[in-house]
Order: sequence, then structure tokens, then C-alpha cells
Amino acid sequence: MPKSKKRISRILKEFHTTGRKGLAWLVDPDKFDNATLFEEKYAWVKESYLDLIFVGGSQLSRDNFRNVVISLKRIAGEIPVVIFPGSQMQLAAEADAILFLSLISGRNPEYLIGHQVLAAPMVKKMKLEALPTAYMLVNEGEITSVQYISQTIPLPNSKPNLAKATALAGLYMGMKYFYMDAGSGAKSPVSSEVIKSVKSVTNNPIIVGGGLDSLEKVKIAYESGADLLVIGNAIEKDPSFLAKVLNYKELLNLSLNVN
Repeated sequence: MPKSKKRISRILKEFHTTGRKGLAWLVDPDKFDNATLFEEKYAWVKESYLDLIFVGGSQLSRDNFRNVVISLKRIAGEIPVVIFPGSQMQLAAEADAILFLSLISGRNPEYLIGHQVLAAPMVKKMKLEALPTAYMLVNEGEITSVQYISQTIPLPNSKPNLAKATALAGLYMGMKYFYMDAGSGAKSPVSSEVIKSVKSVTNNPIIVGGGLDSLEKVKIAYESGADLLVIGNAIEKDPSFLAKVLNYKELLNLSLNVN
């Protein structure tokens, strides 16, 4: 009998209610086309202190998406694998859950509701735990992959009140999770002011990703109110960076006396 999947909603709620900080590794399936080499290279993951693994983030990967999810499940051990979809094509029943995103920072209807309508029946059929997530792209005008593909303009880091109003609208529409993303490879992360502004109007788990390529940036994001940080490119460029962030996260959680 297959093992039951972990409820990701409970994990995120625990981060938010206890103050314990979480960390997720974001895997872009476009960058991995050899399952054997991938599993060998990242076999250490199951022994890490990662809380979640996200997979997805661009619209290009389709053919190998399910294979990457299956490989991640093999090497992840007890770490849940969550889909971070770039389109309705990025689905796999083997995952533990899916961030059911609506790009509320943009005005492209395809990313507000279009892809979601197409994906919903498949998500139900696959019995994936769907996490209703307000997705907010935040940076100072850098052209990132998500901005280019979604054809949307990001919220400026310099306008925290605009981010606050956008998050509040998402809250009133029933969103339960808030994901602020500077975009893959962004030079600057989501600002402390924006994170604090969104936190001030939502009593919900806050996820932050993009541009977190130094320990100092990680510290600022956690201190500003992020419950879960998502790191991708920085780990691929320097695997030792993950060890530094994980060590800091564990020391932070111990200092909060919430382990």
C-alpha cells in the first residue's frame, strides 16, 4: 500500500503559527534531462534539513516534468515535493501538492484564471492537494523568465503600499498563501519593506523567493516576516550555499525555541 501524502497546508500553517522558519529548494525541470545523473548528483538531499522541494517555475518544461517529479520523490526521502507550475501542463500525480497560483500582480487573464480553469479538472483527478496561492511578482523592472512568459509588469520594490493593496485584494478573494517572487536569477530580492507590508495585512503563510543569493539577503527576508524561503539558482551555482542557509535556519529556529 502506498504511503499517504503529507498535508502541505499543515506544514505551512505550522511555520506561520509557531514562528519556525522553512526552506524550500526550487528545481527547474528544464535544466535536468538525465534522471540517473540527476539522482546521483542530488542523492544527499534526503539527509538535508530542507522542509520542501518545489519543482517548476517556467512554462517550457513539459515532456520531462513528470520524470523530474518522480526522480525527486526517489531522492527526497520524507521531504515533500510540491509543484510550482508555470502552466497547466506542469502536473504530476506523484507530487505531494500543487501551489494553485493566481498571478494577482499582473493583469494577464491567462495567468489570473485561464490556466487555472484548464488545470483544475486534472488536479482533482490526480488528487493533488491544491494550495490557493496569491502569486506576486516583485522587482524593479528586471526582465525575468516569469515576467517575459506571463507578459506582466511586476510590482515595484519601491511601492510597498501597492503590494499591500494587492495582497489585501488576494486575501478578500480567498487566497490562503502569499508568494512574493523577484523572479529567477533576479539581482535584487523582494524588499524588506514589501514583505513587511504584505505581512501587516495578512494572517497567512508568506513565501518569498528570487534573488536570495547571499546569507545576508536570507536573514533580511526571514527577519521581515517570510515563513518559507525558496532558493533555486544560487544552489545550482554553489551547492555549499544551501548548507550555509540550512545551518542558519536551524540555528534561528533553535534560538526561537520552536523546534
